[in-house]
Amino acid sequence: MGQQVSTHADALPDDVWRLFVDVERWPQLTESLSEVRRLDSGPLAVGSEATVKQSSGRQARWRVTEIEPGRSFTWESNAGLVTIIGVHAVAPDGEGSVITLRLDLRGPLSGVVGALTGRSTVKNITMEMEGFRRTAESEHA
Repeated sequence: MGQQVSTHADALPDDVWRLFVDVERWPQLTESLSEVRRLDSGPLAVGSEATVKQSSGRQARWRVTEIEPGRSFTWESNAGLVTIIGVHAVAPDGEGSVITLRLDLRGPLSGVVGALTGRSTVKNITMEMEGFRRTAESEHA
């Protein structure tokens, strides 16, 4: 079960990518997050971890499981019987780029959790996507 949002940005993929990997900056880009704290240092890489606190007060620990520098990264958070998988991707689109955010749920309770949180999930990842778009466009201009 998953939710995905995409949008065009009048910014280069590299501009968007720099925002993706600067995870501690994310709360400045969107109202859906109140705090993101890296638990390690150096460039974002497989194995990198961060705690992410949503504005609603929920906090989760995320671990990068895949990364294609300049294109996408995937990270996961374990919430008991549900694993949450988040994907941040950017691709060239004419003179700009396409930003895609995806959130998938896996595990025995994924269907129930997805049904209960689907609307708020789309709202939150849309706010995050728009924050990436706005910031990348303003910094690119």
